[in-house]
Amino acid sequence: MDSLRVPLTIAARPSSFDFDPNRTAVIVVDMQNDFGHPDGMFGRAGIDLSGIRATVEPTARVLHAARANEMLVVFLKMAFKPDLSDSGAPSSPNWLKHLPMKVGDETISPQGVRSRVLVRDTWNTDIIDELPIGPDDLCVYKHRFSGFFETDLHEQLQLRGITHLVFTGCTTSVCVESTIKDAMFRDYHCILLEDCVNEAIGDGLPRSNHDATLLVIELLVGWISDSTHLLASLSPASSQQ
Repeated sequence: MDSLRVPLTIAARPSSFDFDPNRTAVIVVDMQNDFGHPDGMFGRAGIDLSGIRATVEPTARVLHAARANEMLVVFLKMAFKPDLSDSGAPSSPNWLKHLPMKVGDETISPQGVRSRVLVRDTWNTDIIDELPIGPDDLCVYKHRFSGFFETDLHEQLQLRGITHLVFTGCTTSVCVESTIKDAMFRDYHCILLEDCVNEAIGDGLPRSNHDATLLVIELLVGWISDSTHLLASLSPASSQQ
């Protein structure tokens, strides 16, 4: 890596966001089949996936540019162990809130392979095909909404000298918000790309959960921008490589 590269700037709100690509990671939250494929957990529950699907193309562009600029890419995957031992006790809020989504139920993948809803190492929790994990990318399983809860995410980022995080993924007000808040508590500088995140819950309301999360992050947690501005900031660096 080139330690002499000057910091870059992303146009953002409430102010511009300066970052060093060598110390910045792109966090891809839960872009897995259970949330982004019609045969996954959300699709089987009748949840409209169009918003999540709309984030795929801009996210793919961001990941391509990030890798070209030697930025770390981190995929988070929401999944429980096969025995569901890390999902919480039967009376725990985490289990009770996931129960209506039929977590742990057996399913058949589009390829005809047996799988299970929100269970590790199955088709359901694989990252969607359109966003393949690269050879140098980091993949972290989580069993709560936040990617930092009882995982080694923080340690992995610290080992690599990461200080700034770019957030993409789903869903905005649940796992994305939980993870970006935990990141801020750990003193990471965080920016969320609003065209690379989506929230299906309350999407049809005049002011959605997605909008509420963006406002809270802008005011109190981090910065808001989009893929176009990130790509524009990386273009000069890309042309110098």
